[in-house]
Amino acid sequence: MRRIDLSNFQVATSETARDINRRIVLNLIRTHQPISRADLARHSGLQRSTVSVIAEQLIKERWITEGANGHTARGRRPRFLHLNKQRVGIIGINIRPVTTKLALADLDANFLAQDSLPTPAQPQQFLAELIPRVRALMDTRPELTYEGIGVSLPGRVDLATKQLVFAPNLGWRDFDLKTPLEKATKLPVELENAANSCALSEICFGRRAEGLRNLVVVTVSEGIGCGLILNHQLVQGSTGTAGEFGHAALVQDGLECSCGNRGCWEMYASNSAAVRYYTQAGSTSRGRPSTVENTINFDHLLQLAQHGDGKAVDALEQMAKYLGLGLAPLISGLAPDMIVIVGEVTRAWSRVGPIIKETVRQHSFTRAETQIVPSDPITQPRLRGTIALVLLKHFGAPAVA
Repeated sequence: MRRIDLSNFQVATSETARDINRRIVLNLIRTHQPISRADLARHSGLQRSTVSVIAEQLIKERWITEGANGHTARGRRPRFLHLNKQRVGIIGINIRPVTTKLALADLDANFLAQDSLPTPAQPQQFLAELIPRVRALMDTRPELTYEGIGVSLPGRVDLATKQLVFAPNLGWRDFDLKTPLEKATKLPVELENAANSCALSEICFGRRAEGLRNLVVVTVSEGIGCGLILNHQLVQGSTGTAGEFGHAALVQDGLECSCGNRGCWEMYASNSAAVRYYTQAGSTSRGRPSTVENTINFDHLLQLAQHGDGKAVDALEQMAKYLGLGLAPLISGLAPDMIVIVGEVTRAWSRVGPIIKETVRQHSFTRAETQIVPSDPITQPRLRGTIALVLLKHFGAPAVA
C-alpha cells in the first residue's frame, strides 16, 4: 500500500482521470499496434465512446494515425491505429568520461542519426562543443516535431535544482547543464543518472521487464551505478541520489576512490578495476609493466581475454567475483525479480556470468529467485535510456498523490 503524503499531494480531478486514460490508450496503441478502437476498449476496459474521443484527439495531435481496414464477419470494418513515428524526434545524449554519444530517435527509440564527440575535462567547454552538435543533429530531420532532449550522466542530479551534484569520474560538481541547453535549443531537457535512465529504458522498451514489479539495473563502466525500480516506481530518494551503491564500501580500508572514500565497490568491480588487475599482474610477473599494459583499455582487455590471454582472463574473473560480492547484499536487502547488468562486460558474459551468479549464491542471505541477466549491448541501453526520459512525459504514469 502506498501512503498518501498529506504535506505534498495533488488531488485527482476530472482532468487527471482524462490524462490517465489518454496515457493508457497511447501505451496500448504503442504495444499492440496495429489495433482497432474496439480492441482498445476491450484491452482498457474503457467505454468505446471514451476510446473514440481519445483516439480522435491523438489523431488530431498527430500522435497516432489510421491505417488499413481490418476484417470482420459483419458490420463496419475497423480502421487500425498506429503510433505516428514520423511525428516526433527526440535527442538523446549519453555523457561518459571519454566519449559523449548523441542520437536522434523516433517514438520507438529507433536511432535515425547518431554522432559523438570527445568529452572535454571542463564542463563549460563541453557545453560549447555539445550545443552545435545537437543543432546539427536536429537539422538532419527538420520535418520532425522535436519533443525534448534526454541526458544521462555518470553522476547524480538534484531533484530540486535539476543540476548535476557530482560526477566523480568526470570531475564535475554543481554544474547546470539543463538551463543553457534549453536556452540554446528551445527544447525541454530531462537529466538523469545513467543507471536510472537504463532502468527506465527497461520499463519503456524492454520485453524482459514486462510484468516485473521490482527491477535493479547495474551499470558497469568507469564506475558502477544502480537504478532501482521497486513496486513499479523509480526510487530516487529525497535528493535524487538513491542507488549510489557503487560508492558503498565493499573493502574495509581499501583503495581510495575518486569520491573521497575508501574501499568503494566500483574500485574493485568496474572496467577500470579490471584494467588495474591486468597491469598489476604484468608488473608482478616481469617487474615493470610494458608500454602496451600501461595504455590498455577495457576494450583491449576483452579482446585479449577472447584470444585466451591468461592475465586478461584472470582480470575479468576477479572483476566478476567483486561484481557478485556487491550484488549479494542488494539481493538480500531488496529481493528484486531481476537484475540487469549494463556495460561492455556483458560481451564476456559466458565467462563472467557464471562467476557472478555463483558468488551471489554463496554470499546472499536470502535465496530469492532473482534473475541476473546481461543487457544487449547492440541496443545501446544507455543511449536508449535518454530517449525514455523524454517519452515518459507522455507515456509514463502522471504524478498523483
